[in-house]
Amino acid sequence: MIRLSELRLPLDHGEGALTKAVLKRLHVPADQVLEQRLVKRSVDARHHDQIKLVYSVDVRVRGEATLLKRLRHKSAICRVSDVRYKPVTFAPQGFFRTNDQRPVVIGAGPCGYFAALLLAQMGFQPLLLERGQSIRPRTLQTFAFWRGESRFNPESNAQFGEGGAGTFSDGKLYSQVSDPEHYGRKVLEELVASGANKEILTSQRPHIGTFKLATVVRGLRARIEALGGEIRFASRVEKLRLEVCLGEKPYQLVGLELANGKFISCRHLVLAPGHSARDCFAMLEQIGVELETKPFSIGIRIEHPQSLINTARWGTFAGHPRLGPAEYKLVHHASNGRCVYSFCMCPGGLVIGATSEEGGVVTNGMSQHSRNERNANSGLVMTLKPEDLYPYARYPEDPLAGIALQRDLEQRAYRLGGSTYAAPAQRLGDFLANRPSMHLGSVEASYQPGIRPSDLSDLLPQSMTMALREALPVFARRISGYDHPDAVLTGVETRTSSPVRIPRDTALESTNVSGLIPAGEGAGYAGGILSAGIDGIRSAEALALQLVTDA
Repeated sequence: MIRLSELRLPLDHGEGALTKAVLKRLHVPADQVLEQRLVKRSVDARHHDQIKLVYSVDVRVRGEATLLKRLRHKSAICRVSDVRYKPVTFAPQGFFRTNDQRPVVIGAGPCGYFAALLLAQMGFQPLLLERGQSIRPRTLQTFAFWRGESRFNPESNAQFGEGGAGTFSDGKLYSQVSDPEHYGRKVLEELVASGANKEILTSQRPHIGTFKLATVVRGLRARIEALGGEIRFASRVEKLRLEVCLGEKPYQLVGLELANGKFISCRHLVLAPGHSARDCFAMLEQIGVELETKPFSIGIRIEHPQSLINTARWGTFAGHPRLGPAEYKLVHHASNGRCVYSFCMCPGGLVIGATSEEGGVVTNGMSQHSRNERNANSGLVMTLKPEDLYPYARYPEDPLAGIALQRDLEQRAYRLGGSTYAAPAQRLGDFLANRPSMHLGSVEASYQPGIRPSDLSDLLPQSMTMALREALPVFARRISGYDHPDAVLTGVETRTSSPVRIPRDTALESTNVSGLIPAGEGAGYAGGILSAGIDGIRSAEALALQLVTDA
């Protein structure tokens, strides 16, 4: 097939306009085109008065070789590569009659689920252990906490449970990670096969949304189980059992000790605990698994009326059915060396309580598939510097110093919010004027379980407060109205990514524990649903090759 890219059409183009554009680009009659398939659609809104839709299309034509030769100098025309996924191996026949070391995956987030799915598709019948609940009770418990109808549950919340932290998010499915193997396409196709809308395969910035994600994770679970995999919820791993060995690495994984007192023999493990599994990181440090600090960011979350963002981005085309709610991406390098940037922008969404520990307040953004809530929200965060961690380090190069910093800010936000899980919030106008907010204005905060008007300068480090005050007027020059005085700032945003990395070698195995494959966002190798799924695939391949070699 042939791929045509950069096919630019007016926003209000007619139904047959894309086909006409294809024929014009190829200079062929309609009967020479045998098949046409949409690959990608994006929006070019650089000029508000001339918004364009940009398409990539795959076509199958008669005389393909001759046509490609004639059009070989056209940069937007090329032969389509074969990006279909090909497994690296399969379980040998009779594998489980001679080998009782069933592969285990810890964590039912996107990384863990894709690792388990790939292992199941290769015939290895994995066991997946998840500390939290399955999606239905998890959702009921989390929403009840947000509404103030139940107590906080540290084992089943916005961070822990089936689907991982991404379940209560915008469900974004795009990433900037390098993906030469086209594993991202495999992730998207498996999500569609599990219940996601097919449009995620063609949208430039695909997303699923919280309620739709719940359907998809149930679909993934069913497919894993249908292939012989097993998933156990409420199964928190208390400790990895290691043995000292004389091989290339000092330790060999031999088993898992569960919180319920059970022991599971295990020599091959994909560890995908998520970025908030602080007790897991502490356990790994205690038993001698190599850990290191990883850069991460903290900040606050900002809310504007979605209509304001739509008008600023789409101009007179705001509300057009082919556009939907507008998104944005902002960056400012402040004069004090801090870099302020938007993070996890959620159009038409809500700000939610995302703590995983009692006595802490954490913000995050969440959208449904429709993205039809009244406000747009986004994190405004800054990457931490090594000197930010020094006061929290127990010793030089302490790998858990970032967790201590996160916990301190979250507990400070909890107290500032009145120690009720309400979040401290401030009008943007008051924040810029360096005065506490006594009340909010015309923009209604969406955060659940609720907010308390406060002074966020009592929460964030002074250098970060200064950088935010410098960045907000700059952002308003790019998005008109961004510095609206009644825009709402809510804190604190600390779970942008894992503060810890578990080093691994070129075979994706822990650098000092044989049989342990750290994976996903919690291990420091992903940032979001798509990249976590990609790393789950790579980790499953690495573990499968180990199993075949050791068989």
